[in-house]
Amino acid sequence: MNTLHSLLDRLRRDRGGNFGIMTAILLPVLIGAAGISIQVTDMLLSQRQLQEAADAAALATATALANKTIQLADAQAFARDFVAGQMANYLQDTADIKNSTTVNVSTTTSGKSVSYQVTVAPNYTINLNPMMRAVGFKTQNIAASGTTVSGHSETQGSVSMYLVLDRSGSMAEYTTTVNAAEPTRDETEDCSYYDSNTRKWVSKICTNTVTNYYTKIEALKLAVASLAGQLNTADPDSTYVRTGSVSYNDKMQTAQPLDWGTTKVVSYVNALSASGRTDSSAAFKKAYDSLVDPKEDKAHQDKTGQTPTKYIVFMTDGDNNVASADTTTKKLCDDARDKKIQVYTVALMAPAGGKALLNYCATTSAHYFAAENMTALLNAFKSIGAKAASQATRLTN
Repeated sequence: MNTLHSLLDRLRRDRGGNFGIMTAILLPVLIGAAGISIQVTDMLLSQRQLQEAADAAALATATALANKTIQLADAQAFARDFVAGQMANYLQDTADIKNSTTVNVSTTTSGKSVSYQVTVAPNYTINLNPMMRAVGFKTQNIAASGTTVSGHSETQGSVSMYLVLDRSGSMAEYTTTVNAAEPTRDETEDCSYYDSNTRKWVSKICTNTVTNYYTKIEALKLAVASLAGQLNTADPDSTYVRTGSVSYNDKMQTAQPLDWGTTKVVSYVNALSASGRTDSSAAFKKAYDSLVDPKEDKAHQDKTGQTPTKYIVFMTDGDNNVASADTTTKKLCDDARDKKIQVYTVALMAPAGGKALLNYCATTSAHYFAAENMTALLNAFKSIGAKAASQATRLTN
């Protein structure tokens, strides 16, 4: 009996196997806790990924609506596809998430402006790991919601543009571009000669067929028509664009005042003929004064509620022949810059003096064009027209 009691007492006091027993008891608990921790981390990561997809889809959809890339009826499908595309890197099959994503779009109209509020709310279900199942959780729904109030779209942007165009005598000179519509022309010259037999002068006019090149002023008319065409495409109803024009030689010619659309300006330019010397100062002042006149802003505000972006397109093919003309014109260009008027300048086959003046007057170097031939002239006016037309269909957020 004493022997048995001694053995039990020694067993009670022996601690050598306690760690093993505790490990055996706690190991399943530790493994379970680790599994749950991993699953929770995965769920948080999945939720963050889904939130980023929802925010991106809402922004992309609002922007597409404002930019007229998609129609309102297409917004839901666009947003769902966007979410699916964003989550394709994380999910093997995106069909379920596409079907379960809800999309709500509301619009607010103020005058000519429309703003879009887009809410995208995707969700999907994930299967949980065995440890989570052991504590009673088999699946978990991951959900997110992103809302964007953006894409504030002014369907048009108001534009006021004034053309200042050289019509001096040198504009009658030929370019190097053949007139495709009439590639040849008849040219006459005095072929009178002295007849030694009769000892008399014989009057004679000779006619020769020569290549027919565009003149500078013909090229200018085509260039202005191209610019006008771009503005008309951007503003087919003549609601947002106002244009005017003035021509000059040694004096300012009668101007075409600012008016809606481009029809009157095109007619005005098509009627120009080349003659005289060159002085740009009075014509540039006419353009400047017309654009800064408060009546011009009021015309747009009364019709569209907008303040226009203002442009001067200043073109010459020569030097000013009046000593003070460069100085006066440069001062007006400085004034235009201060008034935030964008001045585009085009030097058509011009000498150094004319180029220097136009380079000075251009708002930036990107606003200056040195056109050494008709193609370059057309491209210059096309570029100016494209920039103004993009303003007439601008998007503000």
